This record gives sequence, C-alpha cells and structure tokens, in this order.
Amino acid sequence: MQVDLNCDMGESYGPYTIGNDQGMMQYISSANIACGWHGGDPVVMDRTVKIAVERDVAVGAHPSLPDLMGFGRRAMTCSAEEVENYVLYQLGALWAFAKAHKTEVRHFKQHGAWGNMVQRDLELARALCKGVARFSKEIIIVSSVGSHMAGAAEELGLKSAINMATDRAYDASGKIVPRRQPGSVIHDPRNIVERAVQMVRDGTVQAITGETVKVRVDTIAVHGDNPAALQATIDLVEAFKAAGIKIRPLAEFL
Repeated sequence: MQVDLNCDMGESYGPYTIGNDQGMMQYISSANIACGWHGGDPVVMDRTVKIAVERDVAVGAHPSLPDLMGFGRRAMTCSAEEVENYVLYQLGALWAFAKAHKTEVRHFKQHGAWGNMVQRDLELARALCKGVARFSKEIIIVSSVGSHMAGAAEELGLKSAINMATDRAYDASGKIVPRRQPGSVIHDPRNIVERAVQMVRDGTVQAITGETVKVRVDTIAVHGDNPAALQATIDLVEAFKAAGIKIRPLAEFL
C-alpha cells in the first residue's frame, strides 16, 4: 500500500508567518506551494522550493484567485480566458523558482474558493485544467471527491489524483461536508489518524450520518497552520508505517 502526503505551504507573506513549513516538510511527500495571489511572495516561494528540494519533497502549485486580502477564499466571477491565464501566470512564477533549484512542478491543487466552486462548475474546472495543460501535460491534477476537476483533467489527457482530508467529515456520497454544518471539522487527533489509515488501507470512510462509504484516495492532506499540526502529522506517519503504508510522491505511482 502507498499514498502521497500533501500539505499547503509557502503561504507566509512579507512579515506574516503562516504555518510551520520547515517542520512539516520533514514528513510529507508533496508540497502545495502558494504562488503569490492568496499568500506567498518571491522570497517565500524561493525559500519553500529550496526546502522541498533539500527534503526530496515533490513541488506542486497551489494557485488561487487574485485575492490576497481574502486569502483566496472569496468567490469571484471570471471568464474562462481569465482563469486559464491566472493559472498560467502562477504556474510560471513557481516554475521559475523550481527551475532555479533544478526541480519540476509536479502537481496542481487549486486553493480556497476555487476548490469549492469546481464542485458545481464544470466550465471553471475545464478552464483551470486547460491552463495547466497549456503549461504542461505532465502535471497531475489534485482534486476532491465530487469535484469536476478529475473529469475535466481526463478530457484534456491529464492525470488526476483524489485528495482526502482526514480532519473533515464526509457525507454518504463521499463528498466533503461544508464547514457551516455542525460536525464538519474533526478535532480529535486519534480519530484523525484512525480515519486516515482506514481510508488508505480499506478504501472506506465513515460518513457523518454513519454509513461506511467506499472512497478512492491517492493523497492525504495534512495542515501546518496550527500548533498541534506537526505532532498530528508525526503520529499519522507512524501509524502509516505500522500499517505497512508507504508515503511516496504521486508521480512515483500514478
């Protein structure tokens, strides 16, 4: 058994520090690096790519809408042409730092509002994936269950991976439960670790309504923006090891 372990990184900006990138980078296999529009800046991007290369962690793009003040979480109405070029612009920025550190951009995971919007908007998903395809068809699209991204990626000949969040609840269809719903976020560290192992080992997750739901999981998301995140990730890595689950970058097994 094998799985990728990914984390959103490089979201600090100027004097503001977000997340424990240095600590988390020791345990993950893929880093989703902000490209300057919801977080990150040239200095932060350079530093984050450098750490990833030193730790042999796959570099991926984590682009967003142009919404620095809202941390990329506010929905905006944009044309397909604008979305494609927003993607190209941010991929190009990250690629420059990847090239400088002699690595490649391996995957793409949209941030914030885009992640919610592609659950219902196929044309947006197509525009995002077209932007990626115009840059490189070797980049893997990372999306969640129920998102239109996987279908849009397939239309364009791109590989896709399904991402699961161990600290979020899922409904009976396998879709993530909106944050506004009670019980949507799981806080118990032991429960989070147990759910992650179940997802990978058994291919199932317990829905918020109690059903056991079959899921595909290629990559597990961990978060580095709270004080308990590092220890929770260490516990998760140890649990995977005990269960015989190897942590590897997506490109090594997809």
